[in-house]
Amino acid sequence: MEFDYKSITPESKRLLINGHQNKEMAQILDSIIANGITLLPDNRDGDIENICGINVTHRFVKSAGESEKIEWHFVEAGQGEVLLLLHGIPQSWRMWTPILPELSKSFRCIAIDLKGYGQSYKGRGDYRHEGVADQVVSLLDELGIDKFSMFSHDRGTVQADFIAAKNNERIISWVRGSQHLIHYHPDLSPQEHLFSEIESREILQNPVKVIDHIYRWLCKYPIEQPFVELAVQEFSRPGVGLAVERYFQSSTFRKDWIDRRTRLIPFWKMPMLVLQGLEEPSMPIENYEGIEKYMPDARLEFIDAGHFYVEENPRSTIEKVMQFFMTVS
Repeated sequence: MEFDYKSITPESKRLLINGHQNKEMAQILDSIIANGITLLPDNRDGDIENICGINVTHRFVKSAGESEKIEWHFVEAGQGEVLLLLHGIPQSWRMWTPILPELSKSFRCIAIDLKGYGQSYKGRGDYRHEGVADQVVSLLDELGIDKFSMFSHDRGTVQADFIAAKNNERIISWVRGSQHLIHYHPDLSPQEHLFSEIESREILQNPVKVIDHIYRWLCKYPIEQPFVELAVQEFSRPGVGLAVERYFQSSTFRKDWIDRRTRLIPFWKMPMLVLQGLEEPSMPIENYEGIEKYMPDARLEFIDAGHFYVEENPRSTIEKVMQFFMTVS
């Protein structure tokens, strides 16, 4: 495999620099900035919440951490084969809300707050993606789950990369969403510096500012205001900003890329759908075309959306995801 950086086309460079700046998305963000948000109450184990017409159950479960057990928060919905849902930054389990009703018709969905996010553990410890991936598997072991499928997005996909490589015999199928894969260039990850350098990392302590910056840049289509407000509320839980910074201090996008190219891809043996937004500013479409040279059995699909296609275009997302799952079941 070649490890040269792939140059960015002029068209992709313009989108990377300018972002989408969708006017309706901007109006929603401006409204949230002007009016503020209220904090969400903490949940308890067993709480039932209705989202989009279905009931989800909040769970709090302790499992092996670095040296002692740490507590995870997740929600469950549906029955059947387990589908593990792994969100990215700056989100929480709630990013799956628009498609969870459909997914739960076919799966026992387990949508976790990643370590450091939402209501999961946020203390000091191992925030390497490989280390946290092992802890996610420990949670599944604690729950008595052997075989499972995955749908991952953004930085949740970095953890899923390790889960898939180190536990490939346990994974039934995998939708790998919105993360660098074969090709990469350092200019495509400006957020790495924004969230880790001493001059700018304090942005993570301002949930409204974080989400305002990311959504203006990455959303081709607007996300409904209630979902944006929930993203801000979940990122506003005490300790999230500091915990998320630990991830960026523990690794680099280049290291993630080299790890998957040298250590991980050869072990991805399960049926796999690579799912990207058609216009993700930091992940140009040309970087994914031709992946069959490296991953001959993987499927590739694009959603008409920016980076957050689950919320920007939930109908197309669920259609492509369920078509994949039905053909591999």
